[in-house]
This record gives sequence, C-alpha cells and structure tokens, in this order.
Amino acid sequence: MAALAPAGSGDAASAALDELSLNFTYGAPGAGNGSLSGDWYRRNQIHLFGVLLAILGNLVISISLNIQKYSHLQLAQQEHPRPYFKSVLWWGGVLLMAVGETGNFAAYGFAPITLIAPLGCVSVTGSAIISVTFLKDNLRASDLLGMTLAFAGTYLLVNFAPNITQAISARTVQYYLVGWQFLIYVILEILIFCILLYFYKRKGMKHMVILLTLVAILASLTVISVKAVSGMITFSMTDKMQLTYPIFSIMFIIMIASCAFQVKFLNQAMKLYNTTTVVPVNHIFFTISAIIAGIIFYQEFLGAAFLTVFIYLFGCFLSFLGVFLVTRNREKEHLQESYIDFGNIPGKQTLDKIQPDSNSLSYGTLPDGSDSTKSQDGEKKEV
Repeated sequence: MAALAPAGSGDAASAALDELSLNFTYGAPGAGNGSLSGDWYRRNQIHLFGVLLAILGNLVISISLNIQKYSHLQLAQQEHPRPYFKSVLWWGGVLLMAVGETGNFAAYGFAPITLIAPLGCVSVTGSAIISVTFLKDNLRASDLLGMTLAFAGTYLLVNFAPNITQAISARTVQYYLVGWQFLIYVILEILIFCILLYFYKRKGMKHMVILLTLVAILASLTVISVKAVSGMITFSMTDKMQLTYPIFSIMFIIMIASCAFQVKFLNQAMKLYNTTTVVPVNHIFFTISAIIAGIIFYQEFLGAAFLTVFIYLFGCFLSFLGVFLVTRNREKEHLQESYIDFGNIPGKQTLDKIQPDSNSLSYGTLPDGSDSTKSQDGEKKEV
C-alpha cells in the first residue's frame, strides 16, 4: 500500500475510494443470499470464524463469572474467610475472563460489528445454564423460554446480519474517520454526552437510564476503535503492516480511554441498582449503540434488502427478550433475608418481622420506621 498522501489531496481521496471498492463487498443477491446454503457458507467463511470466536469468547466469560461466584461462595463458608484476591480459584476465573475478552476482541477483526455485538446474549444465557448445572441454581420456566428466544435470535442474527467482507486497513479507517456521516454522528454523541454528564454531575441525577446511556455512548466509540485496531492487526498479519500508521495509535488510545470510562459508569450503575435490572438494560443499550456505530462508521448495511434488515432486527428483539427473561428476578432468589419472626403479635398489623439495621448499634428497627432507641433518646432529652 502506498504511503498516505497529504490531507485534502484529490489523489489520496481517489486512492481511498479505489481501495474501498476492492476491500468492501456485499453478498450479491442470489440463490444463497440470506439463507444457510452452501453458497452462503462459502461467502461467509471468515464471518463464521469471527462468530465462532465471539461465541466461544462469551462462553468462556460465562464460565469465568461462575468460577468467581463459586470462589466467593467457598470463601463465605469458611470460619475465617480470607480476601477473595488471595484465592487461586478466583484468579483462575479472572484469567479465563481475559481469554474470553481476547476472543471477542479478535472476532471484530473477522466479522462486522452488527454481527458480533448482539452475540453478547450468549454470555448471559451461558452463565444461566452453567449456574443451574454446577452451582445448583433453580431452573425456572422463564429461564427455558429466555434461552430458547435467545438461541432463536442468535440464529437469525447470524443468518441475516450483513454479509460484508471488508479489509480494515489504516487508509480505510482514516477515510471513514473524516466522512461526513461519522462527523455528524460524533458531534451529536458529544452533545448528548455533555448534557447527560451535566445532569449527572451538577444536578445529581443518577437515574439508571442516564448512567447506562453514558455507557452506551462510550461503547459506540469502543466498538469502532476495537474493530479498527483488531482489523488493522488482522490486515497486518495477512497483507501489509498497518501498526506503524498514526491512525492505529489514535484508535488504540480511544479504545483504552473509552473502555476505562465505560467501566466507571457501569460500576456506578451496579452500585445503585440491582444486577438483574442493569444487565439486560445495559445489553440492550450496548447492542443498539454498537449497531448504530457499525451502520454509520463502517456502513455495514449498505445495499442490504429491507426484508434482511427487518429479520435481523427481529433477531435482536428476540435476543433482548431472552436476556430479560433469564435475568428477571434471579438475584432475589439468592438474597438471604435475616429476620426474627415473632409470629402474630396481638394488636399489630402484619408487623411481624424486625429487619437487621446495619447502620445503627441496635439489632434492628420495626418495619413502620419506629425505633425503640429513638424513644429512649427523646426521654433523655426531656430530662
């Protein structure tokens, strides 16, 4: 590949367009397009390799999460539990998570964003299956229905996602980065991000939708940069070295920075709200943001038929619904509520439980908010 010409040069623009025409192809309409036929497999071998990497990566992440959960359960049963970071089993789970995330990262170098991003539902459903099998969690009817819907949605996603073959080189990324579609898109994202950040920081509004929208906006930059970095690494291994171009360093910095701030806001949401609520909503927001980023930046639905797009979106809806059903009310089953049951006390209306109060020296408070310590303090003040 020739060296990059000065910005604004007509030769550079025409060279970039010529390269895009060679590296950017969409499956031609025909007998095998949009169905799992022999022609479809031949055209999409590299995509299926990316799908396989993403599915295996998400399954490894599921295993790692359950291993970490199992290590926490073991430590909790010990008489003198040690810190979790001193557990070999916990570190094994962390190592497996790193392997799974590496598989997801590599998958973006072989398949479109709009195909890889929705496959995150595999991690949620896989975690539910593993927890039922090895951690002896309850298997609910909603779990079976959710898994079925998620698998059906995954099948539609793999079958009807855009079958684009696109070699991601430094010149390609630079061409997309200065395109008017992306410039408008990133300006709107910056405005929305600043408005939400103002309400979050200045007004103290920490609603889950605000936090997860901030995460989704950062996630769009993450998937764009991840695909650029992964694609340029893949291109360097198969064709010509791309890692020496400045655009690679820029995308790598964007990837690291967006991931760091994304984790920050996601952790804040996890602290304020239940995991069973945050996980499905974050999955939906992340997937929608990633799909929009893939469509605008990499133009992944260019030339796609309306029916293909509709079935693809329906597959996304099924995977979203499956994730919601699998995670719904699951955390409540593991909550161990400690209370003293006094039975039916005459003269009391269903006030039969005293909940532990971790914020005071007394054991607990009555459910109606009255506290015996308050009355004692009041009597002391009167004296």
